[in-house]
Amino acid sequence: MTTELPEGFGAHVANVGIKDDTDDFVVVACGRPVPTAAVFTRSRFSGPSVTLSRRNVADGHAQAVVVISKNANVATGQLGIDHAAEVVAAVAARLGADPADVLIASTGVIGRTYPIERVREGIARLPETPADTAADSAARGIMTTDTAPKIAAADVVGSGARVVGIAKGVGMIEPDMATHISLLFTDADVGAADLDAMFRRVVDRTFNCVSIDTDTSTSDTSCAMASGSAGPVDAGALEQALYDVAVDLTKQIARDGEGAHSLIEVHVDRARDAAQAKRVAKTVVNSPLVKTAVHGGDPNWGRVAMAIGKCSDDDDIDQAAVVIRFGDDEVFPRVLDDGALAALSSYMSGDEVRIHVSLMSGEADATVWGCDLSAEYVRFNADYTT
Repeated sequence: MTTELPEGFGAHVANVGIKDDTDDFVVVACGRPVPTAAVFTRSRFSGPSVTLSRRNVADGHAQAVVVISKNANVATGQLGIDHAAEVVAAVAARLGADPADVLIASTGVIGRTYPIERVREGIARLPETPADTAADSAARGIMTTDTAPKIAAADVVGSGARVVGIAKGVGMIEPDMATHISLLFTDADVGAADLDAMFRRVVDRTFNCVSIDTDTSTSDTSCAMASGSAGPVDAGALEQALYDVAVDLTKQIARDGEGAHSLIEVHVDRARDAAQAKRVAKTVVNSPLVKTAVHGGDPNWGRVAMAIGKCSDDDDIDQAAVVIRFGDDEVFPRVLDDGALAALSSYMSGDEVRIHVSLMSGEADATVWGCDLSAEYVRFNADYTT
């Protein structure tokens, strides 16, 4: 079943020959500049797309976003900067828009410039009014090593408005803002400042809570655009719909980690504050030993204890008070016999594994998502550009 973009948005999806014959060029546009919120990587090696988009969205509005997949256009010097600016200007000209109202995102191999002649030819075929309303085709067009398109949708309760999101990302994912490329669209009528505030809160609870391999991308971009076509909505209901879409996409990204077999959810509660809860949870989900234990179906709770112990600056964490659970089963401080541990192996081998840690240092909590670490991940990334 096709997921339609919210009212007011149209897309153009095509292959321009970036790497192969799959779709690699996506433009989603409105007929006018609309409230837009965006967050970007804080990598010191961020690409021209990030720099240009950060500047263009500074006023809280945009008319279109263009994504070029399978080429990051990062670490490509002045030529890469010029190419990104040329793409934005050319797309704007086709749409009859101001170049300052066009955002750009690029994803793929680092250190290679666009095959710019092919890109120019592709932009020349861009219609003045993109009319494809299927989010599915846009989701496929932004894929790189993803095994499936990532799409999510939610209704804004109490209104006729909707939120639809697409995302890509399976590797080089550790948030220093968002973790990947994601585009969220809504037809709700909301002010730019309100959209920015709620989107940043949502990102912090979702896209900033996923980790595949602890490596921060140079190209992370996440934006939300609001056409206003469905009229005013309750702010709380809109933020909840944005959250529902973002958390769905977050889980899809974690589940699709390169070579992943299991989605890992780490929930930390009874923490001193939210920052401590997220810090501990991220330390657990990022541990290679925890990841490999899940991959092997090994209920080795000692590796979780080890990961918690790495948070050496959190001196209010008392190992005598901590409780660790796999699923609903307490594994520490409860002492399990060999039979009980063996019974947990089937759970640890499942498609979804939940690790629950109670710190007993306060009342705050956080949840993060990741995946297991497999031999396929090593093999895939060893051969990535060959």
